[in-house]
Amino acid sequence: MTNSVLNETENQTKATDAETTNSQKVAHEKVFYGDSQEVNKLGYSDYNEFSVNKEKKQSMRGFDDEYLDIIDYIIKCTHRIWEEKGFGLIYTHYSNRTILHTGNINSHGVNSVVSGSIQMQHAFPDRKVVGEDVIWSGNDREGFYTSHRVLSYGTNLGGSVFGPPTGKKVSFRVIADCIVHSNRIVEEWLYRDYFSIVKKLGINPVEVAKKLAKNTKYNAPTFQGSIGSGDPMEGQLVPQLYTKKYSDFEIGDFILEMYNKVWECRLFNYVTNFYADHAVIHYINDQDLIGFDRIQEMIISLFASFPCAKFIIERVTCNQGISKNEWDVSVRWRLQGLHEGIGVFGKPSGKPVEILGASHLKVRDEKIVEEWIVFDAIDVLRQIYSSSDNEFNEDNTIVNINGYTELINSL
Repeated sequence: MTNSVLNETENQTKATDAETTNSQKVAHEKVFYGDSQEVNKLGYSDYNEFSVNKEKKQSMRGFDDEYLDIIDYIIKCTHRIWEEKGFGLIYTHYSNRTILHTGNINSHGVNSVVSGSIQMQHAFPDRKVVGEDVIWSGNDREGFYTSHRVLSYGTNLGGSVFGPPTGKKVSFRVIADCIVHSNRIVEEWLYRDYFSIVKKLGINPVEVAKKLAKNTKYNAPTFQGSIGSGDPMEGQLVPQLYTKKYSDFEIGDFILEMYNKVWECRLFNYVTNFYADHAVIHYINDQDLIGFDRIQEMIISLFASFPCAKFIIERVTCNQGISKNEWDVSVRWRLQGLHEGIGVFGKPSGKPVEILGASHLKVRDEKIVEEWIVFDAIDVLRQIYSSSDNEFNEDNTIVNINGYTELINSL
């Protein structure tokens, strides 16, 4: 089942739900809603508490009998495969046609999932995969969409793509978005904070990016400069401001308006309209950004590297939180453009870059109070240092992420 098919069927479901008590389900083509009453929410429970729950609320036709609902499926199969080391279960939980999107490169088939999982376990044999939240929509007829946020940690006791074992402990955040049908994941978008891993291992991220650029020379990228450089404008038309569909607060309206004004139209002053003054963003490389100024600085520094990039929202998923005035929201997005400015990714290279990212947001009392942003900054550097002949210029290129500044020729 492709993403477009899932979107079409879910939109049909939203239309038929127009007369239900949740009348918000008909507003937006990119926004989808899951009914929190149908599932056992993870909340503040850890796996010990969550796994003993026996209450089944949701229809799960085509799934193994042990799974109570879609959140239960994601949390339990993640634990069984990656913590209990039952890697063979990947064959019954992923489709043979699985498409895995990781950074700017795609892989295909269930064997690629098995291979990557075993190699990761070899590198971090004591790895824990702690589920923080699962935001979902859909049903067992058309398929489910899930966005699973994980905090992972372990000790680098085995060799990896980054080099020999270091013995160092790392922790990093992952968000995995999946389309699931009949007990199998058919498409997955995996966002892992590799920059945090590399830095904690004590390895130079630039050198890692260069090696990856060389090793992935023949991997077909999702986005190529030959098909456009990315631009927020359509011809000479300036970006359009989002028009709200509701006079009162509606979570889909709120999220689309925020990303349109702050990210698409670069109206960074609107951060104060959408975030609480004490809001915190958990950013890549273990950064916690608190308050309006830090949040604005983060967004500006990112766009400074790609000042004319096009920002695209691909999907928004909304679940009501514990109270009626609280929402848990996942957003799948991408940034396409040329690395043509001096910002968080250093001296401009002129290379076309595409960033695939995911965000989880906690909205309370009509303001964002907490957010988690995950993308692969190592993959961004890989694209910056890629070239047709894989020859790299040692010309004092600067990379600065969270104060991590290195002159390449001095390393």
